[in-house]
Amino acid sequence: MDPFMQAAIAEARQGLAEGGIPIGSVIVHRGRIIGRGHNRRIQQGSPILHGEMDALANAGRQAAHVYRESVLYTTLSPCSMCSGAILLYGIPRVVIGENRSFMGEEALLRSRDVTIEVLQDETCIALMREFIAARPELWNEDIGETSADNHQ
Repeated sequence: MDPFMQAAIAEARQGLAEGGIPIGSVIVHRGRIIGRGHNRRIQQGSPILHGEMDALANAGRQAAHVYRESVLYTTLSPCSMCSGAILLYGIPRVVIGENRSFMGEEALLRSRDVTIEVLQDETCIALMREFIAARPELWNEDIGETSADNHQ
């Protein structure tokens, strides 16, 4: 498996161990992780600390060209907020662990020339399936009960 997706999965597992939602992300520039993060919405009481947003925050201030040369790895398809950040910073490629539990704004990203690769990684799928079954109230709080039709 890709070592960068492994790093995103490690972040997801860390989030779960902290009592949060198991979604992780890393930002890679020229073969090196420059930011890593996981969904810390529960832990920090924050509505915006999704895995991708946490990874961006932890990457710190970067020159615009760095984002335009980076790849974002995320264990789950990015939501509207995270997709907006991907577009805002011009990240050209996103590698997604899975989109069965939640289909984010992949069509929007593709329409804006972002290259999307969906792995349907069994580890990512299992992490979300088990979490949603165990903690549906936390999942519904973040994504909304209307997404119940969106996950399998």
